[in-house]
Amino acid sequence: MGLLLFLLSLSSLALSYAVGGDVCITGHDSGPVFEEQPSSVVYPEGLSEGKVTLNCQARASPAATYSWRVNGTDVPVGDPRYTLVAGNLVISGPQFGRDGGSYQCLAINRCGTILSRAANLKFGYLHDFPGEGRSPQTAYEGAGAFLACQPPAHYPVLSYRWFVSEFPSFMKPDGGRWFVSQVTGNLYLAKAEPNDTASYFCFTTINMDISTKSTFSKANQLTVQPDANARKSAPAITVGFPAETYALTGHTTQLECFAYGNPVPKLRWRKVDGLLPSKAGASAEGPILTLPEMTFHEEGVYECEAYNSEGRDTQQGRITVQAQPEWLQVMSDSEVEISSELHWTCVAAGKPRPSIRWLRNGQPLSTQDRVEVNGGRLKVINLALEDSGMYQCVAENKHGTIYSNAELRVQVQVPDFRSNPVRRLVPAARGGQVMMECRPRAAPKPTLFWSRGTELLTNSSRVTVTPDGMLRIHNISRADEGKYTCFAENYLGKANSTGHLSVRDATKITLAPSNADINQGENVTLQCHASHDPTMDLTFTWALNGALLDLEDPGGPYHRVEGKETVGDLLIVSGHLSQAGTYSCTAQTVVDSASASAKLVVRGPPGPPGGLVVKNVAATSVELRWSRGYDNHSPIGKYVIMGHSPLSPGWKRMRTDPSNIEGNAESIRVVGLLPWMDYEFQVIASNILGSGEPSMSSHTIRTQQAAPTVAPSGLGGGGGDRNELIITWTPMAREYQNGDGFGYILAFRKQNSPTWVVERVSNVESSRYVYSNQSLSPYCLFEVKIKAYNRKGEGPFSQIAVVHSAEEEPTVAPSRINATALTAFEMQVSWDPIQHLSTNGILQGYEIRYWRQHEREASADRVRTAGLETTARVVGLRPSTRYHVTVMAYNSAGTGPASPRTTVTTRRPPPNRPPGNVSWKTDGSWVTVRWDHVKTLDNESAVLGYKVLYKHEGQSALKVLDKGKTSVTLPLPKDNGYVVLEIRSWGEGGDGAAQETIVSRDSGTGMMVQNQAGSPWSNHAPLLLTATLSITLIGLLDL
Repeated sequence: MGLLLFLLSLSSLALSYAVGGDVCITGHDSGPVFEEQPSSVVYPEGLSEGKVTLNCQARASPAATYSWRVNGTDVPVGDPRYTLVAGNLVISGPQFGRDGGSYQCLAINRCGTILSRAANLKFGYLHDFPGEGRSPQTAYEGAGAFLACQPPAHYPVLSYRWFVSEFPSFMKPDGGRWFVSQVTGNLYLAKAEPNDTASYFCFTTINMDISTKSTFSKANQLTVQPDANARKSAPAITVGFPAETYALTGHTTQLECFAYGNPVPKLRWRKVDGLLPSKAGASAEGPILTLPEMTFHEEGVYECEAYNSEGRDTQQGRITVQAQPEWLQVMSDSEVEISSELHWTCVAAGKPRPSIRWLRNGQPLSTQDRVEVNGGRLKVINLALEDSGMYQCVAENKHGTIYSNAELRVQVQVPDFRSNPVRRLVPAARGGQVMMECRPRAAPKPTLFWSRGTELLTNSSRVTVTPDGMLRIHNISRADEGKYTCFAENYLGKANSTGHLSVRDATKITLAPSNADINQGENVTLQCHASHDPTMDLTFTWALNGALLDLEDPGGPYHRVEGKETVGDLLIVSGHLSQAGTYSCTAQTVVDSASASAKLVVRGPPGPPGGLVVKNVAATSVELRWSRGYDNHSPIGKYVIMGHSPLSPGWKRMRTDPSNIEGNAESIRVVGLLPWMDYEFQVIASNILGSGEPSMSSHTIRTQQAAPTVAPSGLGGGGGDRNELIITWTPMAREYQNGDGFGYILAFRKQNSPTWVVERVSNVESSRYVYSNQSLSPYCLFEVKIKAYNRKGEGPFSQIAVVHSAEEEPTVAPSRINATALTAFEMQVSWDPIQHLSTNGILQGYEIRYWRQHEREASADRVRTAGLETTARVVGLRPSTRYHVTVMAYNSAGTGPASPRTTVTTRRPPPNRPPGNVSWKTDGSWVTVRWDHVKTLDNESAVLGYKVLYKHEGQSALKVLDKGKTSVTLPLPKDNGYVVLEIRSWGEGGDGAAQETIVSRDSGTGMMVQNQAGSPWSNHAPLLLTATLSITLIGLLDL
């Protein structure tokens, strides 16, 4: 009777847990999970009107309520200084000494309580520098010096800058002479200079979460005493870094280093026990080595070296990297049945190694009664309902604390099949096996057993009932059909669920795939037919070497052959070597399956040879050795050798001895190589089906050196200054140098001289040699030859080339100079040529110099002829101007003496006015144009006549009239198009300004008064002037 009452009370408790009240409702409620946690704040000390908000928000069902702790004590939310807004804690008018501390938020609902990470509220401050003045400092030119900052009391850390004389003249980098330590704030000077004398101020700044504060010191007076004989000095490191520095992963670490010295020392950093991290960037050559985002790879010994021309100094220190805790394994939400055991494990990494503690509903959890806490392991035995709640695993070291949360729900339930009943219909194949699951919800775990009808099933040769309720029946027959019932029972009650076993015909392969043999690129079909129970669907799958094939990709190599349901043939398109192997066909229904396999052989080109090594390296040959690759079912017929050097962009076939490499060979000699050249090699095997992939490239080798075998090309020369012989050639390309220590040997002699002069040029890039000798005659004929040499010897001489020594300037001036003014703007100059003297050079032409009468000859303009002409036209002159003209000969050495000067005066300029009162009259296909005579001024040249330029559709014709004619009759175009006429005067001074007139066949009579060329018709010019104006004789138009 007592047992019955106990079961009834337990059932009542379970029902209460399931339907609600003050307990967590299974399947409906969830414990709190933080979405936002508080963060540490630095608040300005003395700012009494402000507020601090510490955030806290959690996701929970039902919604969470919140409370706060400071330094482990509950925050009195009733105090008006504290306000809860949702879960956030707002502190009004925070005060130092009263509100500072470590704050934590608790999120609570009926499923449990969780505790947030700690957030520290600290107060920032920066006091003023002391009011008393600072002692003046004296330094000597060339020596080092420093000014102390002596910052006032502060929190948190400061940043430091210095300014000179007045704010804000902050100091700027000066070639590494200055340095401001961000550790002490001191200003250091590597080498003082007289102009450093000034007043200096230390400027400090703190950054807080809601504000920034700065202050600066009294003046630090620095006087630098000049020293004309400032002594040079080796570096002496003055600002160093600790012998041991602790860094934190993910954070930035900085090391400081600065040295006195004259000249100003340069700095460089290195990692003594490895490579300096590339993340150091430019800081690797500066006074502050900066390593962002630290990892354990950056741990080690670092060295700062200061150096100048007088010596060096070094300092070393170790960076030890530590890390905040980081979870490697955490627990997860769990639903566990009553009276069972709970095992949870938390694993955290960190340096130092984190310690781990546990919380349940925000309270510490320790070993007691049914609970065992062992570091990161939590074990609770004989679970009870009151063990349900929110659990937290806390890992912490000196660098931080992390939390992991999970919810535990202890389940108590009478067996229930509603959410997971036994399958109502279980098909199975005759001769096969079947498994029937029995998985009711129940807590504690129920006892399970099966029956068929009224027969209780027990283990036999064909029937197995596992402890977890799984029913297995082997070698099924029709007699096994029927209803099967699973019974579940615990001390809270019983339940059962029934399913029907239906026996079907077995699936069988009726036509298995056959082994196949194809060449690469061919198609093949593998057959597979099956029989099955007609009441069920049949599907086919294929696998290659156990890996399932994708038959649905239309662009893939595998395709299903469409046909009857019982046919599952596989088509392989363009077979590849990688598709060789064992193909398995599986015919499958929902109750059973049958499989059959076949092997597919794909024949193709050989695989890549392996193990390629280079042996016996000589100057022009090497020996290659390799191992045979896979022949892919077709014997290897031959090999070819491919090579690559810096001279060739790609791989090319190499010469071998013998030239044909048989398929059974595993070594060969490669010949025809260049000495002292880098090579890589590959071996390619081939058979009747083609060439395979190349082997992996050999290691790069360099052939042995040898003496040069060819002479430099492009031998020539000439030119240069007086008493010089210049020899030029084309530098030898890398492939012809054959070794190091490369250079050139030049040999030269005067023609018909028995003795050669020999010179060495040791620079491989040289392409020019200048031989200078005061006794060297100008334009003297030399025979020259050249050869190359290197460390191994000398090469052959080139063919002899003939080169002249430097020319001498012409020594004779042209004679009989004549200058004639052609117009106001040009003149023609003529002269008698000089006699060409072959003994001192080749005459290249003549240079005309001309200058106005009032100018100096040094400012003369120059015109050169390109050949041996004896006349030249000079343009761009000024009208009515007297010019002096002289002519001189020139060659590659320069110009010769000037001829006697002559003078010429350019003609008066032509009138700058166009013909006026232009009128025209059309008569059928002709037009008559008239104009007024152009009158000249006293300073203008006389008008000798007129020029009429006729333009139509890109062609033009010129009509020249004498002075007495002021009209002309011209034809009109037949296509009713426009004609453009330009009328201008001409005379001794040249052509005058033009008057432009536009006439068409239907224009009748017209007149234009005082019109400059083109100006009234400028808008039409693009329509009418459509091509280059080529001037043609007047006969073209029959004028």
